[in-house]
Amino acid sequence: MRRREFITLLGSATAWPLTARAQQPAIPVVGYLSPGTLVSANPFRAAFLDGLMETGYVEGRNVAIEYLWAEGQYDRLLSLAGELVRRQVSVIVTAGATSTALAAKAATETIPIVFVLGSDPVQFGLVKSLARPGGNVTGVTVLDVDLIAKAFEMLHELVPAATTIGVLVNPNNLTVEAQKRGSQIAARNLGVHLLVLNASSQSEIDAAFTTLGEQRVGALLVNRRTILLWRSAGSTHHAGGSSCGSDSIPVSHGTRRSYELRDQPG
Repeated sequence: MRRREFITLLGSATAWPLTARAQQPAIPVVGYLSPGTLVSANPFRAAFLDGLMETGYVEGRNVAIEYLWAEGQYDRLLSLAGELVRRQVSVIVTAGATSTALAAKAATETIPIVFVLGSDPVQFGLVKSLARPGGNVTGVTVLDVDLIAKAFEMLHELVPAATTIGVLVNPNNLTVEAQKRGSQIAARNLGVHLLVLNASSQSEIDAAFTTLGEQRVGALLVNRRTILLWRSAGSTHHAGGSSCGSDSIPVSHGTRRSYELRDQPG
């Protein structure tokens, strides 16, 4: 889906519930639920605000936005979604992980929900079909889980001397098994060793970078969902070259913004 179509969908979402609900505040209130932090998710928040402006909505002028951040703690998503429901927002926008959209769906069957995903919403029961979502949930998916193998192959092309490639994953993400399978297939086809490392807390991130150095990993693939935890954990590891001992490891990030966020203060 093109960027303009994406931001138009998000922008128009604020108008959607106005005729569907009996009582409304003076201006529509959008609930914005993110699994990350303000710092890690700020580029996506900025794009969202740009999209609203293109459809005539300006935060603080004719639309209000309630932001809630899980800060990498996925077990908080359901309670945060419930808080947005209690605040009687007009629509809930879920940015990031599939778990975020599922939490919102579990919290309400009446408030419209707009998601942005990298997985298949039909597979996870968010919508009935891509063409006809049904219910109160709709959104955009880029299906980037299916691109994991290709990203792995491209990293190998850039660093052909790497005999071991590491993949940093968030074990709390519902798509982690698909990410692992894609990486395993690519590693097997390329004849390289795969090292999967978990990153769901500061201690796991620290341990992962220690292992990278010990195992002499030649390159590292970081999924864009993992960077949320990386930033919220306040990691001091710099991946871009990533410092592990005396070596610098080439790193491929899921998005350009993930790369740019790696060195920003938390």
